[in-house]
Amino acid sequence: MKYWLLKSEPNIWSIDQQKKSGMKGSNWDGVRNYQAANNLKKMEIGDLCFFYHSNIGKEIVGLVEVTKKAFLDPTDKSNKFFAVRVKFKKKLKYPVSLKSIKKNKKLKNLQLLRQSRLSVIPIDSKCWKIILKMGIISVKK
Repeated sequence: MKYWLLKSEPNIWSIDQQKKSGMKGSNWDGVRNYQAANNLKKMEIGDLCFFYHSNIGKEIVGLVEVTKKAFLDPTDKSNKFFAVRVKFKKKLKYPVSLKSIKKNKKLKNLQLLRQSRLSVIPIDSKCWKIILKMGIISVKK
């Protein structure tokens, strides 16, 4: 299993909208960056992804699971880009802010911090566990 971070602007597609899509889930589409699209193509069924609210909030708010491998993005008329299907797993007890991620020295190599504009980012299992722990047992500040 691999781990990922998917970014979405909450005013466009939020964790609550993802949850409402139910067991069927929804397409993760509209990705037009080639590096992010290549990351989508590497996803496998069962991979887990952090759901990150970008621009508004700048925080990891939940988890989704890949339920369908990469396929041509139906919103792309050029047929160059891909989408995956994901379903809601759970909300984090405490959203993990970008600010708190930056403060954690154990996360200094996280690609989110080095390529902040990339919307689909791989996460190694060590960083995954650290962030997951932050979202479950963090104390609100």
